[in-house]
Amino acid sequence: MRVLHLSWEYPPLVYGGLGRHVHTLAEAQAAAGHDVVVVTQHPGTSGVALDERVNGVRVLRAPHDPPVIEMSDFLAWVVSLEHALVRPALALGRSWVPEVVHAHDWVVAHAAATLRQAFGVPVVATMHATEAGRHQGWLPSDLSRSIHTTEWWLTFEARRVITCSASMRDEVTRLFELPPAKVDLVANGVDLARWRTTRRATDAAREEYASAGPLVLFSGRLEYEKGVHTLIDAMPALRKRFPDIRLVVVGKGGMADELQAQATRKRLGKSVRFTGFLAEPELAALYAAADVAVVPSSYEPSGLVALEAAALGAPLVVASTGGLAEFVEDRMTGLLFPASDHVALADAVTEVLSDDVLARRLSRAAKRRLARDHSWSTIAAQAVDVYGRGVEEERALVASQAARAELRMVVRDGNLLRDTP
Repeated sequence: MRVLHLSWEYPPLVYGGLGRHVHTLAEAQAAAGHDVVVVTQHPGTSGVALDERVNGVRVLRAPHDPPVIEMSDFLAWVVSLEHALVRPALALGRSWVPEVVHAHDWVVAHAAATLRQAFGVPVVATMHATEAGRHQGWLPSDLSRSIHTTEWWLTFEARRVITCSASMRDEVTRLFELPPAKVDLVANGVDLARWRTTRRATDAAREEYASAGPLVLFSGRLEYEKGVHTLIDAMPALRKRFPDIRLVVVGKGGMADELQAQATRKRLGKSVRFTGFLAEPELAALYAAADVAVVPSSYEPSGLVALEAAALGAPLVVASTGGLAEFVEDRMTGLLFPASDHVALADAVTEVLSDDVLARRLSRAAKRRLARDHSWSTIAAQAVDVYGRGVEEERALVASQAARAELRMVVRDGNLLRDTP
């Protein structure tokens, strides 16, 4: 099948889990023999090709249109980006026309709708998150309301909608009043062959980031819904129990300065280290070195970081929310705690750090579940099955519309003989 992915992030430009999801999905589909193109934004740095083929995937990167707009004016930034993405996608039509356009989140909604009309093919949309979900059901600003309505419109324009967890499927169906039959569940995954590291790299990460005490790891965007503030609130109690404990916070985001100020107020000193963004090899070594990986999100549609940590053998302590609670079965593949409860979080981390047998059992069980349920070859095939249903439904709709048009306009000798709605 000829597949066109539209994504605002793709390596080397990755903001979070969406970029890693699209990257691995596209390459898995190409490996299965599909003809895959990704259209994304150019990072604006030298040495990154505008058009290249990587691991079987053709990647077209569009430089952002002028004027240069600060991200603070986000909607204008998105509109400019979408115009930039449409041009290389339309140029493909001279020699290559997709059978389906796969749009990843609202940021590419208008580009997807334009390509649907231009190519006459269905759009399949993956909703990786929702604006209402990020704000615990509220739409607190004009920007949030604008994003929400664009999300609604994308799910309307799409022939089929994909979510990465059952909880997200329920959320999207309810928020956008979709027929349940229109929404498909295709879980996230992790490539176990790719998410691995060496003993030397693991030892080096341990030496770099930890002292003699335990190493706690968070990886993700530094935004409110990711719950890093809850983890920092838990650190004073954890430091009393484990004086040499170290928390490493990997990632960047809008709350970075606020979180560092919070750690300073709590006088955590060297107990907390913020690394910013880390490339996959460095992050993989840190996962492998960690004594526990914590995912304290208050809102988490799928929890890709939990899968990545499990792939490297880090025992999991995660908030009981969204997709996290679907992968982590309490006391089987990890420990769960109530979201936003720093006391319960500290107790769960303490239990893992105090019981090596438990930690090893949780780690092995999580990795077995990854191999069984979250293989990217399986996930890629499931997504292609969704594309096939979308193509069939689009063809059926077009045929039905054509038949109705014929019934409405049957004319002989200038007289309308039949006008059937």
